[in-house]
This record gives sequence, C-alpha cells and structure tokens, in this order.
Amino acid sequence: MKLDKMDRRILEEMQFNGRISNLELAEKIGLSPSPCSRRVRQLEEGGVIDRHVTLLNQSVLGLKMTVLILISMDRHTPERFENFEAVVKTYPQVVECSLITGQDADYILKVVLPDMEYYQEFLLGKLTRIEGVTGVHSSFVMRKVVDKTEVSLDHLV
Repeated sequence: MKLDKMDRRILEEMQFNGRISNLELAEKIGLSPSPCSRRVRQLEEGGVIDRHVTLLNQSVLGLKMTVLILISMDRHTPERFENFEAVVKTYPQVVECSLITGQDADYILKVVLPDMEYYQEFLLGKLTRIEGVTGVHSSFVMRKVVDKTEVSLDHLV
C-alpha cells in the first residue's frame, strides 16, 4: 500500500490519540470529514492500522514490576519453538515475546507483574516448567527512560 503525506499525518495523529474523533482528526490534518474517514478506513483495511487499543497505567493497577527475561531452549527444532510459543501466549503477564539472535538466549520476554513474590511464582510455577526451557536470565526494569507505543514514520514520504 502506497502512503502519501496525508496518510502519514493521519497515522501520526492516531498513534498519539487513538480516541480522536474523525471530525477533530480531519481538522488537524486539513481534510474534510468524509475523505478523512475514507482514508482511515483504507488504512485499516490495508492492514497499516492493525488495531485500536487502550493503554492502562500499570502503576495505578499495582503492576509495579517489569521484567525482561531471556529464555534458552534445549533444542532448536520447529516443534520445540512452536510448543514454547503456544504456552507463552497463554500467559497474560507476558506482554511481549520475541525470538531473538545475537545473545546466549533464544527468546526475550517482557513480563509485567505486581511484585517479587508474584514473579517467583510465575518463574518457578510456569516458565521453568515449559518443556525445553534450559535457561532463564532475568533483568528488572528500574526506570523506563523511553516508554511509548508510537513508531517512527520518518522513512515515509
């Protein structure tokens, strides 16, 4: 899908405020409401806009701990990876899971939890029990320096 300058402006505004009304969005980017709505619909149908979400304040909800966990697997087979990924997808505490290279690990997980006791239960009761997991290395986030959901669109147009 080819994106123009107007599409980029729409995407920038919607990344910053997903609840923006079509009327307000149209005013901000200098389009009338109908063409603006049509463009947004095309971006959704074209898969550029993946989904609309609500971001929650973790701290207010008592989720004070973010942990980055490196996972090592015993075998590098499609079946082993598929099993691990299927199990990890069922854990609501895991907000990101990526297969990685360049480390002594196979996966990196971003996990959000309330406290150390909950982390211990999660680690010992769930993660280390997944078939094929041979190593776990955890790093605890002390402070988020950059914490955003917007992606750069500088490479467009």
